[in-house]
Amino acid sequence: MKRDAIDLGTVKVFTLFKKYFIPTLFGMLSMSAVTAIDGIFVGHGIGSDGIAAINICIPLLMLFTGVGLMVGAGSSVVASIQLSRGKSKAARINVTQAILFVTVVAFIPSVLMMAYPSATARLLGASEHLAPLVREYLLWFVPSLMFQMWCSVCLFIIRLDGAPRLAMMCNVAAALISVLLGWLFIFPLGWGLMGAAFAATIGLFAGGLIGLVYLFRFARKLRFYPVKWSVKSMRLSFRNLGYQCRIGSSALLTEATLATLMFVGNQVFMKYLGDNGVGAFGIVCYYIPFVFMVGNAIAQSAQPIISYNFGLGYRSRVVATERIALLTSVVSGGIIMAAFTLFPHILVGLFISPDNPAARIAIAGYPYFSAAFIFFILNLTVIGYYQSVERVKPATFLALLRGFIFLIPSFILLPQAIGTKGIWLALCLSEMLTTLVIVVIYSRTTRKVCLQQRTE
Repeated sequence: MKRDAIDLGTVKVFTLFKKYFIPTLFGMLSMSAVTAIDGIFVGHGIGSDGIAAINICIPLLMLFTGVGLMVGAGSSVVASIQLSRGKSKAARINVTQAILFVTVVAFIPSVLMMAYPSATARLLGASEHLAPLVREYLLWFVPSLMFQMWCSVCLFIIRLDGAPRLAMMCNVAAALISVLLGWLFIFPLGWGLMGAAFAATIGLFAGGLIGLVYLFRFARKLRFYPVKWSVKSMRLSFRNLGYQCRIGSSALLTEATLATLMFVGNQVFMKYLGDNGVGAFGIVCYYIPFVFMVGNAIAQSAQPIISYNFGLGYRSRVVATERIALLTSVVSGGIIMAAFTLFPHILVGLFISPDNPAARIAIAGYPYFSAAFIFFILNLTVIGYYQSVERVKPATFLALLRGFIFLIPSFILLPQAIGTKGIWLALCLSEMLTTLVIVVIYSRTTRKVCLQQRTE
């Protein structure tokens, strides 16, 4: 199996970042495209109620993906630093423990949700009108959660092993399978929401399987290592997993931001605009993964470079990589914001007719909602940097700010202050406030370093 030879300690950081970023971005956007194309199929094959039903289920996917990203980011940072210090066996053990952990964590709640789909639908906030559709989707969607977690962890490890193109192919394979089967199941076979969910599950299974096979058989440095089941080994495993989760906890909180955005947004839109409002928000939420994946691609592309050079003590290379990542995030956010502001009719019209009441609500709200995107991607990049250098506290603090402390009050208070426009602007306010906190933290850190240098 072809692998890329990447020397993280000597090659120019811009060259390294480009080598990671292009395939990572392409692979991640392909998965986001799957979500969007599935939404287009659902919108035209089922209608805005189908989109609303799926949007009610999506917070589950976000939470499970967040756990996968938490473990994947944590294990990748730990393994990267261990590899930089020549401890390949320890790195392999951490990777193996990470995969086993997410498998167990996903399996138990998945069984419970499949056993009680109606109760799960109610907990997610489905109305009486949407509950049957939500239940139908859940029964075929829940099995995909474990496969999604496999993908999330494997992609971090595969990139660290020096094969970013293969990581991209895991995403592309899952995307193609999901799209083709989604069309087949929804239109020719007429399976409705069941078909949409089943197609996504099969696609994610294929992507996760490719990642697992690579780590079992073909990995260069990070192939799975046999696990010992003694009491001492299990105790050490739990300690290692706890450390990985602490490092990657901000990744979970970052994904939980999306879950919170969708869950709270569904409730607020339902309160102010009814089922059509939830449908409009659902259309918007099909595009949120694109924005998130761009920010995630920037952070994950910088992560192996930063972690490896941080482990070696090459501070100048760490700083140079983060500057490139920050510039990329600002440019990317600006381009996406411009697209949403200038072409809302086209973006909404891909899913449902612009004459639909839900479509009219979405078209009016897109320009306000897109104001958040530069801050959104910039904040993801900064949080990724703190993860990469094992600064867990600031990464976790910033993730909590943008995901809960600022976001929930923004959703509650802005609509009361300025009406329905406030629902669309809630994300912007939350991300902007988080960026201001980052500026304050950076200013204080810079001032402290300058004082230390003067003292010395």
